[in-house]
Amino acid sequence: MARFFLKTHDVVFTDRPRTAAGKHTTYNYTDILWSPYGAYWRQARKMCVTELFSERRLASYEHIRDEEVRALLRDLHAASSSGGGRAVVLLRDHLSIATLGVISRMVLGKKYVGEGAAATGEGTSPAATPEEFKLMMDELFLLSGVLNVGDFIPWLDWLDLQGYIRRMKDVGKKLDRFLEHVLDEHDERRRLQGDRFAAKDMVDVLLQLVDDPNLEVQLRRDNVKALTQDLIAGGTDTSAITVEVGHHGSPEEAGDPRQGD
Repeated sequence: MARFFLKTHDVVFTDRPRTAAGKHTTYNYTDILWSPYGAYWRQARKMCVTELFSERRLASYEHIRDEEVRALLRDLHAASSSGGGRAVVLLRDHLSIATLGVISRMVLGKKYVGEGAAATGEGTSPAATPEEFKLMMDELFLLSGVLNVGDFIPWLDWLDLQGYIRRMKDVGKKLDRFLEHVLDEHDERRRLQGDRFAAKDMVDVLLQLVDDPNLEVQLRRDNVKALTQDLIAGGTDTSAITVEVGHHGSPEEAGDPRQGD
């Protein structure tokens, strides 16, 4: 039975079902997670391996990781020293901010949310604080896994009985405003620098690939936003949880704020 599904007919079962979440939150199934198996999916995966996550490119971001880890340690020291050294420090909150800083600078080129962004005049995104951004990501993750009645009974889809589709559209619009702002800034920098332009982050690389005539499937602006959303979502909360679990030693302890704080 396993051979039947995983080898003989593996291509038939590679696609995810086309649910409302993929339609309304990933630009009509154009990110890596929800896109159907085919030329576009293979190309997107290849771009990640050869362009975005190559050894050379990841090495070029080492200074970003070093700076954000130092900032994390300073924040933890300051938080633990408050209240006469008896303050409770929630590690996950600090790890989430740190990983958001790393991913923002690697993918987007700078911090678009948080105190660091405000201090440098960079905090101009629709999500002004890490907490707001985290709520937006949490809503995205939640809605990607909900049991939406319309996905199983299509003729009831238009009723939106559970309100999930409305929430999907809302979070999709918020993320689109954020990503559109990011792309506009990158386009403006490319225009101003002209021939002197050099890609410094992952969005720059994706925008350069839009102009590549040799791609099997031409990239559009929505494709860039969908892939950028994948990079941000996949690198923030999951990374923070992985580090926290590694610190505590088990997922059970990581869920208890009294352990290791």
